[in-house]
Amino acid sequence: MSTEASAPASRIVVVGSLNADLTIYCDRLPLPGETLHGHGFAVNPGGKSANQAVAASKLGGRVSLVGAIGDDPNGTMLLDSTAHAGVDVSRVRRAADAATGVAIISVDAAGENSIIISAGANGTLAPADVDAAVDLFDDAAVACLCLEVGLDTVMAAAQAARNAGATVLLNLSPYAEVPQALVRLSDVLLVNAHEASLFLGKEAIPGTDFDAAEWEPLRKQFADRGLQRVLVTLGAHGSVVLDSNAAGAQPITFIAPTKVAAVDTTGAGDAFTGAVAVRLAAGESLAEAAAFASVAAALATTKKGTQAAYPDAAEVRLVRSSHARRS
Repeated sequence: MSTEASAPASRIVVVGSLNADLTIYCDRLPLPGETLHGHGFAVNPGGKSANQAVAASKLGGRVSLVGAIGDDPNGTMLLDSTAHAGVDVSRVRRAADAATGVAIISVDAAGENSIIISAGANGTLAPADVDAAVDLFDDAAVACLCLEVGLDTVMAAAQAARNAGATVLLNLSPYAEVPQALVRLSDVLLVNAHEASLFLGKEAIPGTDFDAAEWEPLRKQFADRGLQRVLVTLGAHGSVVLDSNAAGAQPITFIAPTKVAAVDTTGAGDAFTGAVAVRLAAGESLAEAAAFASVAAALATTKKGTQAAYPDAAEVRLVRSSHARRS
């Protein structure tokens, strides 16, 4: 089995979005119709897929990103940021007729956020872009997908990954109804609690006091939908692994949260996704990957912004070792 120190030899292919994050910091998030004074503004590289690619690369992954940006300064910023993190950006296309995607983000004093995105060039990413990058999947271990680009493009990428024998990791965010054909192509589904309830058509999922018996019906519901391996993140309360394919008798595993003083939670879910991809590519189980990712995501919240806040593998190992000694 691979160790955390080893970098996966196989590629991680991330297909999806690159956004410029326009972030305003404020004491609290505004109510409908309310105007508040902010106390800080920043323009940072973001987008779920770019974030996931950078997170995975900083954690030791060999990562290629397939996406689209505008021919503008924001696009250049995004290319520079992802390339600086070691991501292969040779398949990121400049769109001549669309601006780079943007996200308008408000972050309150507790680090919580609200986000509105405008797709821009991300909306031009098409199955033809996946076809043009199909060679990347030849040695891919994991393909990371999200829903910030068109469903037809996500489907094309999932099919290319499946054809190549790669693990398809689908982050069902921003939430949308997806066809059963995409569900069948997805090996691992990653959702937060709200997305899980929407997908299953439930008003709520079990509370933050973990009880495996309460999660068993959800595991069965996901399995009935064709999803044998599911990760449900619970924010500051940890995450739950539902792995119907797990060896032995532990299909449900609770991953305790890593306690930190959060400054900005923007992009923490992307850090989690990128970290899961790295450890799956290294041959770890879903539960092992989630435990590693829990620390990476927590560390990402301790600084402002997204990509610049993401930890490297040494930082994650240090925190995990510290926690292991205390326990």
